[in-house]
Formats: sequence, structure tokens, C-alpha cells
Amino acid sequence: MVISLSSHEISLDDISVYFLKDFDIELSEESVNAINNCRSYLENRLNNSEELIYGINTGFGSLCDVAISKAQREELQYNLIVSHACGQGEYVPVEIARLILLLKIKNMAFGYSGVRLELTNALKDLYNKKITPVIYQQGSLGASGDLAPLAHMSLPVLGLGEVWYEDKKRKTSEVLKELGLSPMSLSAKEGLALINGTQFSLSYATWSMYHAQKLMRWANVVAALSMEAFLCSCDPLDKDLHRIRQQKGQQKVSQDILELLEDSDLLITEKHSVQDPYSFRCVPQVHGATYDALEYAKVVIERELNAVTDNPNVFPDENKILSGGNFHAQPLALILDFMGIALAELGSISERRIYKLVIGKRGLPDYLTDHPGLHSGFMIPQYTAASIVSQNKQLCSPSSVDSITTSKGQEDHVSMAANAATKTYRIVENIYKVLAIELMTAAQALEFRKPYKCSAKLSKVIADYRERVPKLEKDRVLSPDIFETIAFIKGNTY
Repeated sequence: MVISLSSHEISLDDISVYFLKDFDIELSEESVNAINNCRSYLENRLNNSEELIYGINTGFGSLCDVAISKAQREELQYNLIVSHACGQGEYVPVEIARLILLLKIKNMAFGYSGVRLELTNALKDLYNKKITPVIYQQGSLGASGDLAPLAHMSLPVLGLGEVWYEDKKRKTSEVLKELGLSPMSLSAKEGLALINGTQFSLSYATWSMYHAQKLMRWANVVAALSMEAFLCSCDPLDKDLHRIRQQKGQQKVSQDILELLEDSDLLITEKHSVQDPYSFRCVPQVHGATYDALEYAKVVIERELNAVTDNPNVFPDENKILSGGNFHAQPLALILDFMGIALAELGSISERRIYKLVIGKRGLPDYLTDHPGLHSGFMIPQYTAASIVSQNKQLCSPSSVDSITTSKGQEDHVSMAANAATKTYRIVENIYKVLAIELMTAAQALEFRKPYKCSAKLSKVIADYRERVPKLEKDRVLSPDIFETIAFIKGNTY
């Protein structure tokens, strides 16, 4: 499968193919022409003028007024990459590192970066040959571009650094030699085009949104299962209640859960209370608010997927080279913080439902075991969920409200989008864990409701799940069950 990259707009649904299929990329004829035209304009401008153009014949950051001679331009771009490759921390997951590479090529495909076609093709070859740069999670302030991470992304072009190849971390030079590939030298503007941009933060945002949409659906499914297990009333799901609130997400969630619960035996049994706890009764309001937050974040991410975010930008048709701030990732910083908070709430309310299911209410045994005391049953999975939810609360402290001045005051307001990105990544993974624990707990609770049956749709979920994770008859090690449940959620859609 080959996908053509061009300047045409793409949506998050379009980019989701990245997570589902393996493919190669090529540049459209339109993009090849745009890249070549832009480069020709830049070279002509440089050859016929002595004007100073930021990062092309000047230094960088606070050194922007230092002129660089023509003879030193190639060295300038090389020095930029190696000096900025100072990332730290954990490795960026390979799936996200490859997406960073893909989105950098997409950025260049618009033809405003002033790079040679050879450079874009070099990045394309890395992608198609599955040579993935080793990138570190720490080092970007989310302004001036994701400098340190993108410098590590760029090292393999020069034959430097390390790469992931055939599931192993190896020296770039060894892999290039093995494949008969040669490193290349960078010309004017090219180093700057490589490391300026929001592709690190954007790739994390894109990954998080892809999984957030899956988690949104699963949050409704497991909540519906818990409602059945807790013998809840369907009155709080009535469409007339949500019609008069007018919140789109709330209406969407209530309708979704009503359809999941259709024809459930359990919801027509005798009720135990006039009202259910908030963690059941207010699912449409809480999940719905998350849905609306994600819808807003989706708009911003799709804009960024179709944006040019390096600097300076070259406009051949307008006869302009403009140095601005499109690399500033404030739009992403804000929505990444927003996404993290919104997703964390799915986990927070999920943990409360877990708690209600294990405390021996509404005819369920303590900790969902036949012999509480001798067996602890589902006592400690709730502890684990509480621990994870607490960590999410800490991770929800916003990054976007912070800024630390750098480069002798030239870069005096930064977005911290990269920190928001990696935090949101961790929150997403944590929500998978909490929802997995709720699914385990609800499935166990439903064992005590037999012979009553779940709705047809939810019975299918439970039947498929029980092929992977059996009922807890007596105490056993439960971590493998949680891992298996996470894999079940990630691998299935209902």
C-alpha cells in the first residue's frame, strides 16, 4: 500500500490508517513541483542578494544578528542539528517516532520550507525502509519548534545517532551501510527546516486522539455493564432530560448507553433505591463533557495536521521570505492539557463505579467473592485503580500555563506543549488500565446476577471477554488478568 503525500488537507480519520495498516509513502507530483519551485526561488534569492535571512545566513536564537558567510552555510546547518540533539528521558515509542517522521515530510510537502527535494526524499526513504530515528521524550519547550526531539529525528540523515531497525536499536551508520544508503550534507535552510515545527507534540496529540476516541466508546460500554451489574435505573438516560440541557456530548452519550442497554433483563428488576449514585446517574453529563472536549481538540489537531510550522517560510509566488512564529505550539499545548483533563475524568468516575461494585451493596457480595475473608476477591484491583486515578490527577497539572525564558531572552515565551504531550500520552495509557479494571469488575459482578441476562449487545461483549479472562472463582494473581483485559479493549470495538 502506498499513500501519496501532498498539500491537500487530511483529517484525523484519514491519518487513522497509520495506526491500522503498514504502508509506504510517496510525494505527489504537485508536492514535488512545489518543493522544487520553492528551493529554486530561495537559491536565486541567496545568490543575488546580500540580505540577512534568519537561520539561512545568520546564527540562531539570540545569535540571529550574527552573519554567516556563504562558505559556512553548510557547516551552519550541520552544527545546528548536532548541537540541538541533546534530548533526555525515555525513548519515544517507535509508533510515535515514525509518525513524527511522517508528519515532518507532510510539512515539507506543502512547498514553503525551502528545502531540496533530495532532503525530503531522504526522509521518505527512512520511512519506507522502516528506519526509525531514536528520539527522546525530554528536551522540547514547544516553541522554536520541538528542537531537541526533531534534531534526533534528523541525525540519521547525516549518518549520525541511533535508529530502530528490525526491532533493534542500532547505530545509524551501520544500518545505512548495510542497506547501501549514504548520509547527505545539508544545504542552506535545511537544518532549520528539519528541527523547526510542532511534529513531536503533534504526533503525540494525534496518537492520543486516536486512542481517546476508542476510550470514549469503551467508557460508555463498561459504564453500561456496571449499570446492569448495579441494577441502575434508566430514568437518568431519558432523552427528554438531555434535550433540555442541550449539551451535545451529553445527548450523544445517553443515546449511546440506552442503545447498549436495550432489552436488558437486569434493568427491569426490582430497584434498590430511588436514585443511583452520581457515578452511575451522571454518566451522560460526565462522559458527555469529555466527548465535547475531545471534539474541540480534534478540530485543533486537524488544523495542525494541515499546517506549515517551520520557520522562516518561503513564499515564491508572493516574493517573500517571512520569519515568524508558526513553530509556537500554544494551540497544541492548550488542547493537550484539555485532553488530559477530559480523559482523566473518564478514569475518575470509572474508579468510583468500581468502588460501588465491590463494597457489598445491592445484593452483591463483599469484593465480589463467594467467600469474603478467606478470599479478598476484587478488593485490591480497586486500590490499583485508585492509585492510577490519583496519578492522573497529578499529571493533569497543566503544562501550558508555564513558560521559561531561553536563548538570552530572545525566546521569552514558550508553550511547553511537548510536556503536555507526553503527560497526555501517560494519561491515555492509564485510562486503558482503569477501564480494564472496571470491565473485569463489572463482568465479575454480573456473574452474581444470573440467571438474569445482559442486553444482547453487552452479552456479546461479556461472551467475548470470558474467552480471554475467566470468572474469579478463588483468589489468584490478577495482574495478568488486567494486562489481558487491556489487550482485549485495545483490540476490540463494539
